[in-house]
Amino acid sequence: MPVKVSVVVPVYNPGRYIEDCVASLLRQSLPPDEYEVIFVDDGSTDGTPALLDALAAEHSRVHVVHQANSGWSGKPRNVGIAAARGEYVMFVDNDDYLGDEALERMYDYGVANGADVVVGKMAGRGRGVPVELFRVDRPRAGVDDAPLIDSLTPHKMVRRAFLDRTGLRFPEGRRRLEDHVFVTEAYLRADNVSVLADYVCYYHVRRDDSSNAGFQRFDPVGYFKNLREALDVVERYTEPGPLRDRLFRRWLRVEMVERLRGRRLLSLPEDFRRDLFEQIHQVVVERFGPGVAAGLPAAQRVVAVLAAAGRLDDVMALAEWEASVGLVARTERVEWRDGALHVGLSAEFTLRGEPMTFAKGGARPSFDAPPRDAAEAVAWLDADSVARFGTAALDLVLRDRASSASYFQPVRTTHETVPAGDGDRVRLVLRATATADPRTAAGGMRLDGGLWDAFVRVRLGGWTKECRLGRGSAAALPHAGVVAGRVVLPYWTEPHANLSLDVDRARDRLGLGRSGRREAGVSGGALRAALPLYVPDTTEVRLRLTGPANRLDVPATLAPGGRLEAALPVAELAGATWRTALGPAPHTPGEPRFLPLPLTLRGRAGGVRLVRTARPGLPGRLARRARRVLRAALRRAADRVRTARR
Repeated sequence: MPVKVSVVVPVYNPGRYIEDCVASLLRQSLPPDEYEVIFVDDGSTDGTPALLDALAAEHSRVHVVHQANSGWSGKPRNVGIAAARGEYVMFVDNDDYLGDEALERMYDYGVANGADVVVGKMAGRGRGVPVELFRVDRPRAGVDDAPLIDSLTPHKMVRRAFLDRTGLRFPEGRRRLEDHVFVTEAYLRADNVSVLADYVCYYHVRRDDSSNAGFQRFDPVGYFKNLREALDVVERYTEPGPLRDRLFRRWLRVEMVERLRGRRLLSLPEDFRRDLFEQIHQVVVERFGPGVAAGLPAAQRVVAVLAAAGRLDDVMALAEWEASVGLVARTERVEWRDGALHVGLSAEFTLRGEPMTFAKGGARPSFDAPPRDAAEAVAWLDADSVARFGTAALDLVLRDRASSASYFQPVRTTHETVPAGDGDRVRLVLRATATADPRTAAGGMRLDGGLWDAFVRVRLGGWTKECRLGRGSAAALPHAGVVAGRVVLPYWTEPHANLSLDVDRARDRLGLGRSGRREAGVSGGALRAALPLYVPDTTEVRLRLTGPANRLDVPATLAPGGRLEAALPVAELAGATWRTALGPAPHTPGEPRFLPLPLTLRGRAGGVRLVRTARPGLPGRLARRARRVLRAALRRAADRVRTARR
């Protein structure tokens, strides 16, 4: 079979961090004879070379190239390109890993859309990744109509014929930002770029020891010399005007302004901070016209203006104020409706932990000249935030706790200006209703089993802040829902009381033990029970009956209201006591999972009766013993309190 994808992995002393990378590459859904993995060992001095050679001896699709250390990742990637036989080349770093279907999905998507470059959805494990780019699939994207420039890491799939036609390769040597130069040129010269957003293809991992190359302290002079090379690429392939300004704005915003804001700036050693600021000042003055900073939001634009003026002291003072700006989000209601969770919430910025207030009716600043000082800069941000409040945006994001995969949920937002103090100031409050449908919440697919945390993102005035969605004072949670073959339990985390979803993992927390004898009964050989579950539609399930010697699975239905009904095999139950559990219908994909029910049945001649209810998973005797132990512990605690008071 022809090789569809060649995966190129530059390797240098990864230690144990290469294990997840290797495992993910070997378990790809693409058939083994349709892809190859090329590890380029850049002079590793640990045990990695021997490990890679052993791997290649065991797996024919794995190849290893050993070379003297080159100082950075550019040359190893170029060596991998030269050795690649695939139609596409995928670049992976040795401390990251792929989703199991990444190569197959990205290849098929690229072929279907005639893409020279395929960008797969990323998830950050302890490090930031682009978010806006992956809101939706973008089969035909370009730098002029999609935020491609937000993603400049090399972890893309690139058509080999495109690389050969353009001669595009990575800059080599001991340097930084070689990926910016390569990826920017690829975007600008590609006939088409496709963005796959409905499946997490790439997991970008921060090592526990933060020893990834990108986290190391850099020399500002060399760093911004390399950054200028990326700007040169933009100038080479674009004309002066709005597009070039917008592309340049990415480097001004991410590599310069964001390094001069809040805690990130304040945490730097003084000498490094001054060297960094001087280099940023030089690049801003030399390379960026007024149209570049003009497109930034207010909080970023004011820093860019001060940097251009060379005023580090005012940048520092503004950073100290901005470090105290936060975000708080609270639930107002959570309810099931039409098979989806509807979450009402509010969010607003905070200052030193208190609701942030803004001057009422201030004039929007022009930013034509720098502010007089940091205090005036704060006043500018104050007025601009009020003036632009109508454009503020709120998103609810569900994030898988295990993988960090993030998905946006549909949201309807309203903007509320709330008087504060004596009425000369206001609070800017966003109120929203978000819809999280377990059937489609993962980028159009159903939620996988696991724990999903709710995050709120707010964009206003140059701030994009994110926080967990906390519990409001009046917010109560509904029962678990049985939707799309999943059991979805909304719950508050401990001890912080943030909203999360438990998908197909909860047992006792489902509260099935609250269904008592009055809500269940057996009549005419049929079991009927009302369970504390939200069920949008009548659903086929299984009732599992476990006796002293064997186990039976009985077809059953769950109907709206949590009504469980099952016809019992009366003759087969005679003479034994049976514990019950609820599970998915037969032939449901995946390993079946059964939830213990507090209903115990006893078969007898001519019928079946309900004999007792107990906490799920606890036999009656054990449950009674647990209650006795708990009561005794409470009595001892009360005695200690009374003794202490004497």
